Amino acid sequence: MAGDIDLAALRSRLLTAPRPQGDASVEDGVQASVDSTALTPAAVLVPIVLRRRAPTLLLTRRNDRLKDHPGQISFPGGRIEASDASPEAAALREAQEEIGLDHRRVEVQGFLPDYCTGTGFRITPVVATLHPPFALRAEPDEVAEIFEVPLAFMLDPANHQRHPYTLPTRSGHYDAIPWQDRYIWGATAGMIRLLACRAGEVLPPFER
Repeated sequence: MAGDIDLAALRSRLLTAPRPQGDASVEDGVQASVDSTALTPAAVLVPIVLRRRAPTLLLTRRNDRLKDHPGQISFPGGRIEASDASPEAAALREAQEEIGLDHRRVEVQGFLPDYCTGTGFRITPVVATLHPPFALRAEPDEVAEIFEVPLAFMLDPANHQRHPYTLPTRSGHYDAIPWQDRYIWGATAGMIRLLACRAGEVLPPFER
């Protein structure tokens, strides 16, 4: 497992502003089939909780009854609405709606490169630190569970996996990070991998 995380160094390696028209990370297997100009803009909050013993990463599990991605583990976030002043504003609004997070306990540190998904979204990850104490409340129609995972575990390349997939229209690989009885995969795992790169972890190349 990785050692202590240098949050100051991580902050210095983050983007200081989102780059919606710049280079983006694209899920493996979808680059040839996704028109980046037609993707729906979205934003997620990547919340690092400053716990006294060690920082953690806050995640949610989606409601099993949702039409899209039921039961999957994700960051708080969603579509950027016309009323949102910025991706940061969208991520904070969604976090308040989904888990009742008070934005006064949030300090935005920077941004990761946009992440394009095969489901048609271009996601801006907004990296932030959360300062306890704070109270959270899951919106039951959207969120089944709120939980935290040690940040060092999430950023350790030894815990990252890549698996092949085949769909009728494309094939490729998806990222995954198992933790205890939970399986973090897809875009969420891919964005965690981007965070690990910015944190300075040396990530071994995956075999294709």
